[in-house]
Parts: sequence; C-alpha cells; structure tokens
Amino acid sequence: MKVIIDKDTFKRTIKRLSYEIIEKNNDLENCVILGIKRKGIYLSKRIKNNIFNIEGVELVEGELDITHYRDDVVNAEPQQLLDVDVEGKTVILVDDVLFTGRTVRAAMDAVMDLGRAKKIQLAVLVDRGHRELPVTANYVGKNIPTSEQENVFVRFSEVDGCDLVELD
Repeated sequence: MKVIIDKDTFKRTIKRLSYEIIEKNNDLENCVILGIKRKGIYLSKRIKNNIFNIEGVELVEGELDITHYRDDVVNAEPQQLLDVDVEGKTVILVDDVLFTGRTVRAAMDAVMDLGRAKKIQLAVLVDRGHRELPVTANYVGKNIPTSEQENVFVRFSEVDGCDLVELD
C-alpha cells in the first residue's frame, strides 16, 4: 500500500474543501449537506463542523443511504427517506471517492425523491477517474489517476483508527 494522503494533508484537504464550499455558496443557510453512506458521512460531518467553525453557520445535514437506488443491487429493501427538506435548497452531496459516477447518480435519484432542490453539488475527497457516467465533482480534495485494477482506500479515524488515503 502506498500512502497518497497522510494525516496532516488529510486535515488540510478537508479544510480547503470546506472553504471552497463557503466561497461558492453565498447563502449557506439554504444549503443542506448529505453524506453518502458509508464513508461520505464522516467527510460531510467534518466539512459541516469546519463550516460552522469558520462561518458560524450550522448546515442542515443528513446521511443518505442509496442502496435502493443503485443499479447493481437486486431486490434491495426500500430505504426510509431522510426527514430533510431539500425543496429550493442547495444540496451538497459528499462522498469519499468518485470513480464510475454510479453512486452519485443513485444519490441524485434519492435527493430528487426528497423534493426539488435548487441545485445539487458534489464534494469528494478523491477523484480517481474512470467515469462510466457524465459526472464531475464541484469540489475535489485530490485527483489520483489510477488504473481500473488499483484500489483507493480512504481511512477515517472514526472507523479505521487513522486519517489517510492509500493506493493498492
């Protein structure tokens, strides 16, 4: 395994993502941040906390389970929709890695079932390329060109005991 983002860079990258979100959204009170289960949740919480510490604005947050919306899961149990109002809001979807774009497509479908958002933005810690769908992130922590056979592992201290990104 090769470390691509170490602990200090990990923290700085998330802080930079937070500042970019602040700079692009003049009306933070009308933003909703949704972490895509599983590891997007940890990233979204950190971004939310950074934005609060920087601007004093408490973003509405939620944890988005997209299992039912995926095109590669057969007979998935319907998920309970979030109790989050997205109507007319800017929704910031957050995930750890952007790869094919299929997870993001499923997340957008889930958001649309919640209501008509004003706009949907995407923040990711790592963009590794290899899109199968026309999806681009608004906020990218680091672009890491990979082969399709390589794997990117994002580790969060909340579940993995450390903060880093590795390539295998």
